[in-house]
Amino acid sequence: MLHRSISRRFLWLRLLRGSLVAGALYDLAFAVLMVAAPGLPARWLSLPLPGEKFYLWLIAVLLGILALLYLAAARDPRRYSAIIMAAILGRAAGAAALGIAASSRPDLAGLWPLAAADLGFAFLHAVSWAPLRA
Repeated sequence: MLHRSISRRFLWLRLLRGSLVAGALYDLAFAVLMVAAPGLPARWLSLPLPGEKFYLWLIAVLLGILALLYLAAARDPRRYSAIIMAAILGRAAGAAALGIAASSRPDLAGLWPLAAADLGFAFLHAVSWAPLRA
């Protein structure tokens, strides 16, 4: 019985770590694209680019920082549990913000996949973290 409980906890821990690493890679990929080839994601998602590249660079820097925090939390989830909570809440808030923007303007409909990805990450982080908190 104890062996099964411990085995299950390790499974949840691996899932949590994997979801955090996947979130970090997702954020890093977008950060790199925003700086190196901003037109590419804009074309994929049929989104307008901002007038100033500075805004994309700033978002890229913030995504890079976020990715590093995700990697720290993936390495030691107990020590960085506040980052995991921030990731869950931040992804959920990001999904809401992107969804509101996409629903309010037809030219921003390309934000729906990003909203879904954020909501998916929030859900995956929360579901895999909750059993470890008990």
